[in-house]
Amino acid sequence: MKQKSAPKIIDVARVAGVSTATVSRALSKPESVAKSTREAVLAAAAATGYRINVAARNLRSRRTGAVVVLVPNLGNPFFSQILAGIEATLSSKGLSILMVDTMQSGTRLDFIREYVHPSRADGVIVLDGSLPQDLLRPGGENGKQVPVVFACEWHPHEDFPSVRADNGQGARLAIEHLAALGHEKIGYVNGPEANVLSQFRLNATKKALADLGKTVNEHWFLKGDFTLQSGVLAARKWLDMTDRPTALLCANDETAIGLISELHQCGVHVPDELSVVGFDDVDIAQHYIPALTTVWQPRFELGTTVAQMLVDGISQGDLNPDAPVMTLPVKLKVRKSTAAPKPVASKTTAATTAA
Repeated sequence: MKQKSAPKIIDVARVAGVSTATVSRALSKPESVAKSTREAVLAAAAATGYRINVAARNLRSRRTGAVVVLVPNLGNPFFSQILAGIEATLSSKGLSILMVDTMQSGTRLDFIREYVHPSRADGVIVLDGSLPQDLLRPGGENGKQVPVVFACEWHPHEDFPSVRADNGQGARLAIEHLAALGHEKIGYVNGPEANVLSQFRLNATKKALADLGKTVNEHWFLKGDFTLQSGVLAARKWLDMTDRPTALLCANDETAIGLISELHQCGVHVPDELSVVGFDDVDIAQHYIPALTTVWQPRFELGTTVAQMLVDGISQGDLNPDAPVMTLPVKLKVRKSTAAPKPVASKTTAATTAA
């Protein structure tokens, strides 16, 4: 029995009633044809069982059909929704994703450099602002470079296109919330000192405190690195203080959760003895005990937006020299980890009560 041959583009054109050139445009650049034509071609492709030969198309266009995503820690739950948004957008454009964890101990810079070379990727999405500048400007044949866009973080010394949350607004909302509750002694647990995002949130926090006329006490500004363990260490530092802040804003939710957990182990109740605010609103934040007051970021939208920005750069064939920066708004999610500070009883009051 003779095997039936695979449907060809001419079969799709005949069923759709258009030329093969129109079919090709509708499948490779759908925005270049009318909606009615595009729908007719897609219906005809489905009816005939036609499948795009991605490998052949990429070979003709000298593209890889892949995008590299550089993530500083794939184990960090913050990135889950961002990556989901990236994947949803890129897969709809027929692009595959290669994810590289830049923080793994075995990941060397030369290894990453191979992945961002034009021979391996059509574009690069970077979520790690600490990577060297020259790593992100690899040259291919004839000096060709792939489009590079940043998400969440950005490069402090290079103008790459980027999509980020309004971190300044987030810090301000958190500090205003704590001040409205009556807190006068407000501290902060930072992220990695060399991280551009950490520094931005730190400076925004200090500015928000100063704008409200609150004390900016450097002893209440603690080191961290975005991990649970840094929250544990911050809790121990707070316990060792003789003059403690009554509220702490943390650079991210993991730090805040590590902080609250360690305080609980030491018999300190949040928010009765310390109010805690996180940043990011990861999935566990609303289910933690107490439910975490935190700054919500539109993580899925961050992913879809940065992916579309990269797709536009790939289709235009340039690096977007104007380096657009898109800033998405944030919200404060008020939950159970913050409350008004309890008044401290004076010695006179305490003595009278004892008598």
